[in-house]
Amino acid sequence: MSQEREIPQINPWIIATSVMLSTFMEVLDTTVVNVSLPHIAGSLSATVDESTWALTSYLVANAIVLPITGWLANYFGRKRLLMTAVTGFTAASFLCGLAPNLPALILFRIIQGACGGGLQPISQAVLLEAFPPRDRGKAMGFWGLGIVVAPMLGPVLGGWLTDNYSWRWVFYINIPVGIFALIMTQLFIFDPPYIKRTSSRVDYWGIGMLAVGVGALQIVLDKGQENDWFSSHAVTALAVISAVGLLAFVLYELFATDHPVVDLKVFKLRTYATGVFLMTMLGFVLYGSLVLLPILLQTLMGYPALQAGIAMAPRGLGSFIAMPVVGIIMVRFDARKLLTLGMGVAAFTLFQLSWLNLYSGYWDVFWPQFIQGLSMALLFVPLTTITMDPIPKEKMGNATSIFNLMRNIGGSVGIANVTTVVARHTQMHINDLSAHVNPYNLSARMTLNGLANLLASRGMDPASAAHGAYDATFGMVARQAAMLSFVDAFWLLGITFLVIIPLVYIMKKPEGHGERVAAH
Repeated sequence: MSQEREIPQINPWIIATSVMLSTFMEVLDTTVVNVSLPHIAGSLSATVDESTWALTSYLVANAIVLPITGWLANYFGRKRLLMTAVTGFTAASFLCGLAPNLPALILFRIIQGACGGGLQPISQAVLLEAFPPRDRGKAMGFWGLGIVVAPMLGPVLGGWLTDNYSWRWVFYINIPVGIFALIMTQLFIFDPPYIKRTSSRVDYWGIGMLAVGVGALQIVLDKGQENDWFSSHAVTALAVISAVGLLAFVLYELFATDHPVVDLKVFKLRTYATGVFLMTMLGFVLYGSLVLLPILLQTLMGYPALQAGIAMAPRGLGSFIAMPVVGIIMVRFDARKLLTLGMGVAAFTLFQLSWLNLYSGYWDVFWPQFIQGLSMALLFVPLTTITMDPIPKEKMGNATSIFNLMRNIGGSVGIANVTTVVARHTQMHINDLSAHVNPYNLSARMTLNGLANLLASRGMDPASAAHGAYDATFGMVARQAAMLSFVDAFWLLGITFLVIIPLVYIMKKPEGHGERVAAH
C-alpha cells in the first residue's frame, strides 16, 4: 500500500488527454498517407504500386509489435516504453518527411510502425486503469474518439496537406503533437506497483514466430488482391509461412514456455474471448467500408480526392457527437443492449449505402454515414467496456495488446475482402450485363443506333461512329457493373453485422466489480 501512496493522484481526465494525443497521432497515420501515394511516387521516382510499400511496411511493423506490448511494458516499464514509443514515432515521422528516396521512406515507415504499435494498447490500458469500473464507459467514449474519428480524418487531412503544401507535411504534422504528448506523458503518467519485471528471461522463440507469422499475414492481406491471391507463388508461400508460424506460436506459448511473450490463457475468459472476436469483426466492417466509399466516390461519381475525403466527414461527425453521450449513459443501461442496438443501426446504414446508384447525390451519402457514425459509438464504447470488465489490472496491458491487434487484423481482412469482392463482382456483372447488349435487344439496339447517329452528326464516318457507339456502350456497362459490385460489398458488410448479433449475449453483463479489481 505504501507503494500505491507514492504515486501522485492525477485527475483521470488529464491522464486520458495525455494518452489520447499519442493514440490519435498513431491511428491517424494509418490512413493519412493513402491519398498522398501518387504524389509520393512521383516525387521519389517510383511507381504507385511500389509506393504502396510505404503503407504495407508500416502495417507489418505495427502488427508485429502490437501483441507483445503488454510484455514489453512489464519488462521495461510502461512509462519508459510509452515515452520511447512516442519519441521514436515522432523522430521517424520527421525522417519520413526528409526521405530522399523510396527505400529510405520504407525504412523510416518500418521504424514509425514499430514505435506506433505500442501506443494504442498502452494508452488503452492506462486509461482503463485510471478510471473506476463504473466510469470506464466515459473513458472509452473519450478514447474512442481517436480510434474512430482519426481514420476518417486522415484522408481529409492528407489530401489538404498534399494539395496545399507537400506530401512531406503529412509526416511533419506529427512533430508538434508528438512533442506535446511526450511532455504530458512525462508529467502525468506513472507506473503502478504491479508493473514490474516478472522474469529476466526473454521469449525469443515466441517473439520470432509471432513476427514471422503476423508479418507474413499482413503482407498477404495487403498485396493479395494486387497479385491475384493464390495464383501468385509469392502470396501462396507467404500464406503458408504465416499459417505455420502462427500455429507454432500458439502451441509454443500455451504449452512449451513458462514465460510467454503473449499470455493466451486470457482467452479462457468467455467474455473476453467473445469480445475480441466481435472487435475483429468490427474492424472487418469498419475498415472495409472506410475503403469502399472513397473509391466509389472517386472512380464512379467523379469526386476529386480532397472532396471525397470531405464527403467522408459525416461519419466522423456522428461519432464525435455520440461517443461522449454513450460513455455517460453506459452506467444506466445494459451495455449488451446498447451494443445490439449499435450493430442493428450500423447494418441498416450499410444497407442504405447498398441502395446508392450512379445518380445518387451528396445527401444520399451524407445521412447513412452520419447515422453510422452515431452507431459506431454504440459499438465501440460498450464492446470495449464489456470485454475488459473481467480482466485484472495487472493483466490489462496483455489483454489490450491482443484486443487492438485483432481489430487491426480484422481491418486488414476486411479491406482485402471488399477489394476482392469489388474486383471479382465487377467482372461477373460485366459478363451478365454484356449478354443483353446485342442486336436482338430492342433497348440496346436503340441506344447503339442513337449513339452512332450522334457521333456521325459530329463528322465521324459510319464505320467509326458504329465502333465509337459500341465503345461508349461498353463504358456504360462497365460503370453499371462496377456500381453493382460496390452494392454487393456494402450488402455483405451489413449482413456481417446482423449475423454476429447473437454472440453479444455470450458475454456477461459488466457488473463493475469495483472491490474485486481494487483487490488486485
